[in-house]
Amino acid sequence: MILIGIGGNLPGPFGPPRVGLPQALKALEEGGARLAACSPWYGAHAVPRSEQPDFVNAVASIETGLSPLDLLALMQAVEVSFGRVRGTLNAPRTLDLDLLAYADVCQANDANDAKNLELPHPRLHLRAFVLRPLCDIAPDWRHPVLNQTASALLQALPPPHGVWRL
Repeated sequence: MILIGIGGNLPGPFGPPRVGLPQALKALEEGGARLAACSPWYGAHAVPRSEQPDFVNAVASIETGLSPLDLLALMQAVEVSFGRVRGTLNAPRTLDLDLLAYADVCQANDANDAKNLELPHPRLHLRAFVLRPLCDIAPDWRHPVLNQTASALLQALPPPHGVWRL
């Protein structure tokens, strides 16, 4: 199973995040990533907590013949086309696409690699705004390193989660 986190908290070319983010999924499909499932949309406070607008988030399961690095390149190209500007860590953004998991691939971060791809996503298990929607589409998905289900990982997070269904 290939899992992608999708979110944003600033208006983009298609309007506010709740309107624009589904368009990003369509752009991924046009690039060769077929949508298999998508969670409902959730609102979430920024992490770490700040004065920026709340995020809209979902998790999608896709099917593709693209390699992890080619999929990452597609995701980053879609982000740019939606006005994403990389700069300050945890800054507000029009679109944020995260490759959460690519089947059972486990890949450590290589500091010498400009793509900086670590699989599964290194903070997936710490983020309620990822785990809550993931549980809607794949509650029994098992983290390939931690060997725990998405449901168990969500239950292990301390409340409050700061995530609500839209």
